[in-house]
Amino acid sequence: MIFKKHTKICILFGLLLLALPFSLKSCKKGQQKEPNEQENALTLPVIKIDTTSAITVKDYIGTIEGKVNVEIRPQVEGLLEEIYVDEGDYVKQGQALFKISPLPYQEVLNDALATENVEKAKLKNAQLEIDRLKPLIENEVIAGVQLETAKSNYEVAKASLARASSAVASAKINMEFTVIKAPVSGYIGRLPKRIGNLVTKGETQPLTVLTDISDVYVYFSISESDYLYFTKNKLQQNDRENSEKGGKLMSDVQLILADGTEYSEKGYVDAINGQVDRSTGSISLRASFPNSQDLMRSGNTGTIKLKESKSNVILVPQQATTTIQDKTFVYILDEQSRVKFQMIEIQDVSGQNYIVSSGLKPGDLVIKTGLNKLAEGDIVKPQF
Repeated sequence: MIFKKHTKICILFGLLLLALPFSLKSCKKGQQKEPNEQENALTLPVIKIDTTSAITVKDYIGTIEGKVNVEIRPQVEGLLEEIYVDEGDYVKQGQALFKISPLPYQEVLNDALATENVEKAKLKNAQLEIDRLKPLIENEVIAGVQLETAKSNYEVAKASLARASSAVASAKINMEFTVIKAPVSGYIGRLPKRIGNLVTKGETQPLTVLTDISDVYVYFSISESDYLYFTKNKLQQNDRENSEKGGKLMSDVQLILADGTEYSEKGYVDAINGQVDRSTGSISLRASFPNSQDLMRSGNTGTIKLKESKSNVILVPQQATTTIQDKTFVYILDEQSRVKFQMIEIQDVSGQNYIVSSGLKPGDLVIKTGLNKLAEGDIVKPQF
C-alpha cells in the first residue's frame, strides 16, 4: 500500500514538471500580445476637440418687388381712345401712357369758361355802378344806402366769379386727366384694357402697374429666435455706423437668384415689420438691392442668406461623422488609444463642419478619416 501511494505521487509530480514549460510559454505569449496590437495599429489623422467661433448661414425664401410699384388708374370716366405703350416698355416720368376721349370734358370746360365770362361781366357792371353812385353821394343827390347796396352787389358778383373760375379750373384738371402720364420712370406691366373699352374710376383692376426696378426690395420672414439674434447683433459698432449712414440695419446681405446663381451685388436690410405674425411666429424683413443690370423684376423669387457668428462652439468636420438611422456618430479615442463609437447631436452647419451641441467635449480626440476601416475597440495611432 505504501509503495502504491509513493508511485502516484511521483506520477503527479512528473506531470506538473511537464506542464510547467507550456505554462511559461503561454505567459510569454500573453505578455507579447499588447506590443503586437500596437505594431499592427492603423495610423489615422485625428483632431483634438476645442471650443472656437463659427459662421453659419441662414437661408430665407423672399419675394422681389420694385421699390416703386404704382397702380395706374383713371381719374375720369370715358372710352379709352389711345394706348401709347406696350407691356414691358420702359417709360420715363411724365410720358403719356393712355388717352381717354376728351370730348365730354371739353364741352364741360367750354361751358365753364362761358359762365366765367358772364360772371366777369357782372362784376364789371357792379364796379361801374359803384363808380356812378360815388359822386352823387358826395353831392348829396341820393342817399348813401344806395351805394351800400351797390357795394353788396359787387361782392356777390365777385363771389360768383370765383365760383365760376373754380369750375373752369376743375374742368381743366379733368381735361388733363384724359391723358394719363407716368408718375415715375419704370416698366409697364400687363395691359388688361383695349382701345374702345370703357374705363371708370371705381374699377378694381388698374389700367396697368408701373414698376421702378432700378432698385428692388426683397421681402422675407424669419423666426422669432433668429430675429432676436440679428436684432442684438445689429447693435454692434459696424452696424450702428451703417444705420446712421443710410438706414442699414444689416449689411452684406447675399441674394441667390431663382436659377441658383449668386447675385453679383450685396444688399442690406433696411426695414423690419413692427409686429410678429402670431399664426406663424415669424416677422417680416425687407432687404434692398441695386438692380443696375435689370436682372430682377417684380414678382421674382430669391433666397436671402444671412450670416450668423457664434462663439464658444464645438466644431467637427462633416467627413469625420457617419449617420446610422438618422443619428450621427463619430469615432473617438480613449486614453488607451482604443476606438469608441460616440453619438453626437448636431445644432447647425458651418461651412464643411457641424456645430455639435452634445456628445463631445474639449480635449476629445476624433478620428477624421478612414472610418470604414475601424471597429469599436481597435487601437489607432493618432496622427495630429
